[in-house]
Amino acid sequence: MTTNTTLLALGATVLCLTLAVAGVHTYASGRAHQRALVDRLAGTAPARTGGGRVRRFRAVDRRLRRTRLGRTVHLRLSATGLDLTAGEFVSYVAAVVVALWLIAAAALAPFFGPIAAAVGVWGAAIFLNWQRQKRIEAFINQLPDVARLLANATAAGLALRTALAMAAEELEAPAGEELARVADQLTLGRSVDDALGELAERLPSRELAVLVTTLVLSNRAGGSVVGSLRNLTQTLEDRKETRREVRTMLSEVNATAFTVPLLGLGSLLLINTSNEGALSRVTGSPLGQALVLLALGLYTVGFFVIRRLGKIEV
Repeated sequence: MTTNTTLLALGATVLCLTLAVAGVHTYASGRAHQRALVDRLAGTAPARTGGGRVRRFRAVDRRLRRTRLGRTVHLRLSATGLDLTAGEFVSYVAAVVVALWLIAAAALAPFFGPIAAAVGVWGAAIFLNWQRQKRIEAFINQLPDVARLLANATAAGLALRTALAMAAEELEAPAGEELARVADQLTLGRSVDDALGELAERLPSRELAVLVTTLVLSNRAGGSVVGSLRNLTQTLEDRKETRREVRTMLSEVNATAFTVPLLGLGSLLLINTSNEGALSRVTGSPLGQALVLLALGLYTVGFFVIRRLGKIEV
């Protein structure tokens, strides 16, 4: 009797442990599926990238997505094509800002620490805009190929949706990625007008606006789009060459815009090196601080004026 009771207790214990392990496994699997579903619905990137890189600062990213700043950063990053989450970008920028604060305070004077931090944040915004503009320029350079592929596919009797999907497979990034996103939206049931309109908003340019307008009007009217796309292909090729020539002529002006502020920074370092503690004494009084801020403001105005003079819309 005692032996039977012992075996029964042992069997019940093993069964309970097995059920407990199965329950823990089911709970962990359910939590993982729930987290993956929440990430997909929130637009959060997966734990690993396509190249196998592990995503960092995922907790920061999830908390940041709930704020307006996080959503803004995410939208800007999605337009740049960078393989970064909002949490990763903000964490890296915060580290750079702290480093700039400490370096400026040690190399120049404590007064320049907050100024360097503000420049770091401003530089991060400029970096995002530069990456976005770089992606737009790369997309514009591929637009003649896009129009040519769409014209050939349409001439072969393919529908516009099929032609867009085929062009997405044939072209490299960024045109291939953007057209693949449009094709995915069309597969999910969005209209051609909405999908192409969102593309034009994501990568604003005159060339893309003309191409989108041509495709939308042809899709609505139901007419032949082949002739329009072939004429547009030649026009885009001509504009591509013109933009390249203008960019080459203005390269010196753009280099000057960045050289002038660097000369100002170099002069500050030279003054502080030749006369140690000079900047600390200058910024130790309200008048000195005001003059330094005025000088920095003039350098900033000069930077924007030179950039504006070197900006020509083609």
